[in-house]
Amino acid sequence: MGLEGILKRSNFAQVAMVVENVDEVKKNWASLLGVPVPPTQPCGEYEVCKTRLYGKDAPLVNSSLCFFELLPGLQLELIEPNKEHSVWRDEMERIGEGLHHVAFNVDNADEVVKQLVEEYDAVVEQEGFYGDASGKYVYLSLHRTLKCRIELLESFR
Repeated sequence: MGLEGILKRSNFAQVAMVVENVDEVKKNWASLLGVPVPPTQPCGEYEVCKTRLYGKDAPLVNSSLCFFELLPGLQLELIEPNKEHSVWRDEMERIGEGLHHVAFNVDNADEVVKQLVEEYDAVVEQEGFYGDASGKYVYLSLHRTLKCRIELLESFR
């Protein structure tokens, strides 16, 4: 189908960064953007999120999150991972703070994952449900073909 066909049914939704101190960095972004400082929220409890890392349960993985609405439907996400092995922590230890992923809203994450794995050699790194169970996320490495990581966001609402 090709990447254009796969992502044609989706919307670009987010650019995300990993940071060591979300409360400090969000103040700087709020100042730059001229907007109020948004709240920080926990990623969620494992009992709800069911986080999996490379196909295995990862009950200790967690993070603090902060979201800026840049434009309608487009967010900047700041992620402060806990110290556990995760796609967030590993990236920060490998290259430091900075860009982590770009995200797309999709209607059927499982279908898109299957296509990206088959056609683009994507590797599913981490996945789980939103902290309020209203949707799911999947991180995929497409470093071999696209030189980046993407996140698929599927809302159940």
